Amino acid sequence: MPSAAERTRTLVHSTCSSVLLITGLDGARPEQLMPRLRNVGPHGDLFLLFPADSPAVRAATHAHDDELSAVLALTDVAPVSVPHRIRGRAWITGWLTRVPGLAPPGSMTLRLEVDEAYVDDLWGAMSVAPEAFAAAEPDPLASHETELLQHLHASHGEQVRSLCGLVEQGPDGMKSVTPLALDRFGLRVRFQDHAGHCFDARFEFPEPVTDLTGLRRAMRRLFEAAEG
Repeated sequence: MPSAAERTRTLVHSTCSSVLLITGLDGARPEQLMPRLRNVGPHGDLFLLFPADSPAVRAATHAHDDELSAVLALTDVAPVSVPHRIRGRAWITGWLTRVPGLAPPGSMTLRLEVDEAYVDDLWGAMSVAPEAFAAAEPDPLASHETELLQHLHASHGEQVRSLCGLVEQGPDGMKSVTPLALDRFGLRVRFQDHAGHCFDARFEFPEPVTDLTGLRRAMRRLFEAAEG
């Protein structure tokens, strides 16, 4: 399974929503605290791009002694329609400072020096040390996951539904069978019966995949096993 640090890095590099919560900044609207871009530096610091007039930038500008604490809160929502769509959340805490000269005109980059992180997702809840966060890499499929899940759901529904056989459930007993999450280790599917009860099943690949070619091969083998 992916480590907690890898899962957290994957969320940072994904398209999931995020908001920067700053100590003492209570009057700002949530949309004013959503970074336009998120990146991770070579030492594990977060670099967040905001409009130059953002309340977050003003708070960092007026902070003293680089001791402005903040939390980047991330929310991961499934890109396909399923019951209980929130797949996970993560919180990254640290100290916020400005980094002049990196952003285009009208914008400002803020650096969040990571103190600790915490992830609560489909795998469970775990804390992440800053050293582990800095050393981790995002999942190689992260940038393609949304498109791939939507394609599976829209164009390969019958094949996904055939996975019922691998969990000893008849397809007729299921109201919906929906691909929920995809990473280099496997595919997670959410099953819902006609009574509205849900459960997830995880289908592991024989070996981790590193690119789309390997993923296509792994998915083909998975569907062949389900149909056989």
